[in-house]
Amino acid sequence: MEFTITSRSPDCTARCGTLRLAHGTIRTPAFSPVATRGSVRGILPAQLLSCGTQIVLANAYHLALSPGAREVAALGGLHRLMGWTGPIITDSGGYQVFSLTPLRRITEDGVEFRSPLDGSTMMLGPREATRIQNLLGSDIAMAFDECPPCPCERKVAEAAVERTLRWADVCLRAHEREDQVLFGIVQGGTHEDLRARCAEGVVGMGFEGYAIGGVSVGEGEELRREVVRMVTPMLPPERPRHLLGVGFPSDVLEAIQSGIDLFDCVAPTRMGRNGTAFTALGRLRLRNSSCRTDPRPIEEGCDCPACRLYSRAYVNHLLRCREMLGPILLALHNLRFYHRMMQGAREAIGAGRYVAFKEEFLSAQTGR
Repeated sequence: MEFTITSRSPDCTARCGTLRLAHGTIRTPAFSPVATRGSVRGILPAQLLSCGTQIVLANAYHLALSPGAREVAALGGLHRLMGWTGPIITDSGGYQVFSLTPLRRITEDGVEFRSPLDGSTMMLGPREATRIQNLLGSDIAMAFDECPPCPCERKVAEAAVERTLRWADVCLRAHEREDQVLFGIVQGGTHEDLRARCAEGVVGMGFEGYAIGGVSVGEGEELRREVVRMVTPMLPPERPRHLLGVGFPSDVLEAIQSGIDLFDCVAPTRMGRNGTAFTALGRLRLRNSSCRTDPRPIEEGCDCPACRLYSRAYVNHLLRCREMLGPILLALHNLRFYHRMMQGAREAIGAGRYVAFKEEFLSAQTGR
């Protein structure tokens, strides 16, 4: 990995950079669509590229369930399996410690999950999660951590921090691929002292990059932003910083101002599948009756395939008829919207006017 900061905005701590990884170089800040099981739902790799996607995120836990990490390796690795030649991030499965609470049991050695596919049990700990990601061959792997919900009792958050630190050390010692970067994760809930304790611990271990975890797990918008503002200065400025699982436009732009470089979230594709488009003027619900005879594109001036070729009326028709093309077109539009937003952020940072750009962008979001 080689990370170079190319510009900073003098009005805040936002920064642009280039991140060179085994499968390509990306310009930061950058947004990663989520390909949980090795696919961004309904979107071909060529379409991802045409929308401006530089990097995608897959999930080690789900890929270990099916088709299996060894099977992926035998088929040539995750890049070949997906048909995606650019960089890939893999989440370790730490988020599933939070999201699959009814199906898991935490121990000191890891987490025992009951498969949502067939009910079988799988033990996933720091060694196993690291080994799985080594087999998958992603460009960036995440250390296995414990992600507690919010709100939770302080003693729960404190125990999660200590366990995350112990597991991070195991991950470092288990990591074997020289062409794969390993990121450490900072937990600690909304407690500043616990976040500082975790950040100090993982930074002291010397990871190549760092991620902020345990956000967007029930804490609310203001607390989420406060945690990001709190934690980012605790991380080494010369290393890339990833904000895990946060991705609505307002949250992304606020986090860029704090100095975050990488993002991932299901928001653009999931909202598209549910019939909602992100636009410069806010969210547009294409299922609404007002769109049934509207000849305009989803968003004027957008260069995505949906806006170049089709009308709101057509997308509305597809959604009402439950034709799969409707959600696909909206997901494509939303991804393009996000990548145009990130490009605008990079240009504003280079021009030294990021705060003004962010405020202008968000003031137009009447549908937020």
